[in-house]
Amino acid sequence: MTEKATLAKQILHFNETLSSNSMDLPAGYRVINPYEGDQKELVRNITTRFYQKYYNDTKPRRIIFGSSPARRGSAVTGVPFEDAKHLQSETGIFIDTFYINQSSSDFLYDVMNEYGGCEQFYSDFYMNFVCPLGIVRINAKGNEVNCNYYENKQLREALMPFIIESIRSQIDFGMDTSVCYCIGSGENFKFLSRINEEHHFFETIIPLEHPRFIMQYNSKNKDTYMEKYLCALKI
Repeated sequence: MTEKATLAKQILHFNETLSSNSMDLPAGYRVINPYEGDQKELVRNITTRFYQKYYNDTKPRRIIFGSSPARRGSAVTGVPFEDAKHLQSETGIFIDTFYINQSSSDFLYDVMNEYGGCEQFYSDFYMNFVCPLGIVRINAKGNEVNCNYYENKQLREALMPFIIESIRSQIDFGMDTSVCYCIGSGENFKFLSRINEEHHFFETIIPLEHPRFIMQYNSKNKDTYMEKYLCALKI
């Protein structure tokens, strides 16, 4: 009987094989793939150390899905919701070329610490995005700005086969599908729920407010949102 590959090995293989070649995006949109870009060797080193540290086993995890990785954050580092400061301390790799929204990462780290620490958190959960590659669009000034997979109907239709296949591939790692947590309680939750109604990936989906929304607009209620996260994650 063939020994089952570790979760780390499966995740790293999944990341390395992500490709936008089959996507026919509308004009003005572009995919960011850190595993094919100029920084791919650095990204490979970071992700290998990170996933081998926390996922070097075959234990099932529950999935936490954001929408799409930010163009100057996870879309270039390859590790969802991690900022450069935390990644550097966890992987031992000096990271000075990436900018990441630290407030979002700091909120999640506070949640992780209250949950029992990073090792306990990552032992129970796997984080990624509904659309695991970053999407940007060109605005009226000619600048690239962040874009979510659900931004418009044409974009959603172009991305949907990739999204469905990506979710299915990650579940096939051996994930616990009893519950999925959706970071983004608005449009991301709405569209992930529609996908789930059709494909029945998860028994239930629990929406959670995005850390950026919490820290930028509701920071005075941070403790309340942290308690909501912790109550949901500990079910």
